[in-house]
Amino acid sequence: MKIERLGHKAFALAIIAVLIFGGQSLARAWRTMRDVETSERDIAALRAETAALSVAVAQLRSDPDSIERAAREKLGLVKPGERVLKLPPSSPGGQ
Repeated sequence: MKIERLGHKAFALAIIAVLIFGGQSLARAWRTMRDVETSERDIAALRAETAALSVAVAQLRSDPDSIERAAREKLGLVKPGERVLKLPPSSPGGQ
C-alpha cells in the first residue's frame, strides 16, 4: 500500500515535471517557428530588392539614357548651356 502510494506520487510528480518543462519546450518551439517564418519573409523581401537592384545596375551599365536620367535626378547635373528652373512647391490648396 505504501509502495503503491509512493508510485502514484512519483508518477504525479513526473507528470507535473513534464508539464512544466515540456510546456516551456513547446513555447520555445512555437517561438522558433515564428522566428523562422519571419526570417523567411525577410529573405523573400531581400531577394526581391536584390532582383530590382540587379535590373537597375544592368540598365545603368548598358543604357546611356538611364545614366543621364540618374545623373540629372540624383546628382542634379545639367548639360553645358542648360538652365534649371526651380519652382516653389505647390500649396495643398492649389493656390
